[in-house]
Amino acid sequence: MPQPTSSILSGALLTEFRTVQAMIAIYCRDHHQKTGMCSECLALMEYAETRLDRCPYGEEKPTCNRCPIHCYKPEQKAMMREVMRYAGPRMLLPHPILSFRHLWHERKAIPEKPKAEASNRHQRLKAMKMATKAP
Repeated sequence: MPQPTSSILSGALLTEFRTVQAMIAIYCRDHHQKTGMCSECLALMEYAETRLDRCPYGEEKPTCNRCPIHCYKPEQKAMMREVMRYAGPRMLLPHPILSFRHLWHERKAIPEKPKAEASNRHQRLKAMKMATKAP
C-alpha cells in the first residue's frame, strides 16, 4: 500500500495519520470494498486528518482514547471506535512499526493542558504569515 500523503500534517501527527489511514484501509477492505476505499471511509479519513490538524495539543498529542478533550463528533467517534476495534488487532502483521509506535505512544504521559495555539493548524498559519511578511 502506498504511503498516505498529507499536505497539512508532519512529524508525529503525520505518523498518527498514517496509523489511522492503515486501520481504515484494513476495515474498509474487509467490510466494504476489496480494492480501493469507499466514500464513507475516505470521508472518515479526511475527518481524522482535519481533527489531527486542529488538535489543541499539537505535536504533544496523546492518543485519542486517552485524551481528555474529545473533539470527534458522536457519529465519527462511533465509526472510528468500530474501525479501531476491528483493525487494531489486525495491524501487527501488515504494519508492525506503526503498531509498536502506537502502543508505545499510548504509554506516554498525557500533558496537563494544551498550550495556546499549539495546534498544527495554528503553527501552519503562523508560518504562512511569516513567509508572506518576509521580503
